[in-house]
Amino acid sequence: METNILKAFNNLTKIESFKLTEIYSGKNRINNVGNALEYFIRDIFCSSIDTISIDVKDKIHSDYLSYLGNQNNPPDFIVRNGDAVEVKKIGELVGSIALNSSYPKSKLHNDDVRILQSCRECDGGNWIEKDIIYAVGSVSKSKLKTLWFVYGNCYAADREVYEKTFKCISKKVHEIDHLEFTVKTNEIAGVRKIDPLGITYLRVRGMWGIDTPHKVFGSLTEFNRQSNFSAYILMLDKKYYSFSKKDRIIIESNSSIKIKSVEIKSPNNPANYLKAKLICFIK
Repeated sequence: METNILKAFNNLTKIESFKLTEIYSGKNRINNVGNALEYFIRDIFCSSIDTISIDVKDKIHSDYLSYLGNQNNPPDFIVRNGDAVEVKKIGELVGSIALNSSYPKSKLHNDDVRILQSCRECDGGNWIEKDIIYAVGSVSKSKLKTLWFVYGNCYAADREVYEKTFKCISKKVHEIDHLEFTVKTNEIAGVRKIDPLGITYLRVRGMWGIDTPHKVFGSLTEFNRQSNFSAYILMLDKKYYSFSKKDRIIIESNSSIKIKSVEIKSPNNPANYLKAKLICFIK
């Protein structure tokens, strides 16, 4: 089964209620709002929002998605032979997103030490990199108010930018000569035998964060706080035209959707502007 962000966005426009506690109640009971948001994103990609049973949903998801992640390793899911998706729940639109130990990603790379082997092996394991979408939902009192889908290459710099900073800090920490460090770690450092008995250790972790899409790109929109719900996709022109003409026509012929041609600053060099598409749905 095939799906993509354009099909998911078209499905989104058909939904009447965005109150997650109503959608995922009864047999669909999901107590954690963050988990409910991830299920919601999966459902719109897989055209399963109206399916009642979680077990049946999961089976449908497996037809459309090649990988489902966990809370500790990105991404949250990968569309079969398609894009990776990382779901983030926020409260305030103009705050920040906690990315924890993973820096922002312009792409998902197969050799990333922070992804699991099962992720590397999905879709036959012969991929080098995948486009990644940050799906960021603003939730208030269990109601989804605003949803952004931002492609990583609109949002994050190349990975060398973040890895350079990470390695620089790690190197400086390892220069503290009276500490005993673990031999190998994906974190900044691991310190062993801190106490006289040699039984205490310290993990030195990087905790990354990034401004919300609305804070970065909100000026491009016609956002109205009085709206019941609003959703946006931001992608480069090249990505938009990589989708089939059939999928683009579905979006372009949907009277509920507005498509704007915009220019955004390059995440790698703000002196350069990139041509992009902002796709909007306001209910």
